[in-house]
Amino acid sequence: MAPSGMNVPFADLHQQYLNLRPELDAAIASVIAESAFIRGPRVEAFEQAFAAAMDARHCVSCANGTDAIYIALVALGLKPGDEVIVPAMTWISTSEAVTQAGGKVVFCDIDSITYTLSPAKIAEVITDRTVGIIPVHLYGHPADMPEIIDLADKHGLWVVEDCAQAHLAEISGRKVGTFGAAATFSFYPGKNLGAMGDAGAVTTADAGMARRMAMFARHGGIRKGDHEIEGINSRLDGLQAAILNVKLPHLADWTARRQEVAETYTRGLSDLTWLDLPGVAEGVSHVWHLYVVGCDRRDDLIAHLKGAGIQTSVNYPRALHQLPCYAHMGHAPNAFPEAQKLATRNLAIPMSAEISNMQIAAVIDGLQRFGAQ
Repeated sequence: MAPSGMNVPFADLHQQYLNLRPELDAAIASVIAESAFIRGPRVEAFEQAFAAAMDARHCVSCANGTDAIYIALVALGLKPGDEVIVPAMTWISTSEAVTQAGGKVVFCDIDSITYTLSPAKIAEVITDRTVGIIPVHLYGHPADMPEIIDLADKHGLWVVEDCAQAHLAEISGRKVGTFGAAATFSFYPGKNLGAMGDAGAVTTADAGMARRMAMFARHGGIRKGDHEIEGINSRLDGLQAAILNVKLPHLADWTARRQEVAETYTRGLSDLTWLDLPGVAEGVSHVWHLYVVGCDRRDDLIAHLKGAGIQTSVNYPRALHQLPCYAHMGHAPNAFPEAQKLATRNLAIPMSAEISNMQIAAVIDGLQRFGAQ
C-alpha cells in the first residue's frame, strides 16, 4: 500500500530543474554574460540538434507552438475561404491558427480508441474547398498517418502534423512529424521537451518551405534589415534555446521513463471496470505526454484524488465546437460524439519522467480506493 499523505504533483518541473541544475544554471548564466538574447549560436545549435532528433531535414524555431502552426500555414499559402480539417477535440491552438492564417476551420470527429483524427470521418467532411488536414497526435499517441496521408494524396491535400504533445512518437519505427509537408512542435514548460517559458518550432523536409517560414518568422528577412516580405516577430530567444540544448539529450531517456510509468499504471488499474484506460494502436510508440483515463463520476474522482494529495487535470473540458468562439458555426452539442464523450469523461493523472515509484503506487492506490467506495 502507498504511504498516506504523499503529495503527487501532476508534473514535477521543479524536480526536473533540480536534476539538471548545474547544467541549466551554467547555460543560463552564459547567455546572460554574453547578452546573447535573440537568436545566435545557441538557437542555431538547437535547430540543428532538434532536426536531427526528429529525423527532419530542416527546423525553424519560433516563439511558441501556436505560432509554429500559423507560420506553417502561411508558408503553405493558405487563402481566405480555404478549408482545413482539424480534430474537434484538442487545444484551441490548432484551430485558431487556421483562422489567423485566413482559412476556414472544419471540425472532424476523433477515433474512440486513440483520440486522434478518424480517417473515416475525415473522408466525410472533405469538400472541393478543402486544402489541408492538421492531425494532432493527442496526448502523445500518433494519429493514423498512413491512412491520413493516403486520403490526402487521393484528394490533393497537404498535411501539417501537430506534434506539440508527441516528441519522439513513432509509427512502425518512423517518427511522427516526417509524414506531412511540415510538423509543428511546442516547448511549453509542461511538454515532454519543455523550455522555461514559451518556445516552438516547425520541421520540414522542404528547403524552400523552411526558408519561407524562417523569413516570415523574422520580420520577412533571413538577414536583419533585408526584408523580402512582410512577416511577423516570432523568434526563439537565446535563453530558451540554451535551456532546450541542455534538455534535448535527455529526451529519449525521459520518454522511456514515461512509457514505463504508463505500463505500470495500466497493469495496476486494469481490474477497475469502472475506469476507461487509454488504448494504444498496434505498431505505434506512444510517448505519453498525458495518461488519460475516463470516468462517469469525474468530478467526484477529482475531489477524491485531491483529498489524497494527487493532482489531476482535465484536457480538455469541452470539445472545440462547444466553445463560445465557435458558436457561430452552428454545430449541435453532439455533432462530434466521440469528441464530446472524451470531453465529459477525460481525466489526466500524474505523468512525468520525474515521478517516483512510490508516487505511482499512491496514484494507483487512490484510484483503487475510489472504486471501493
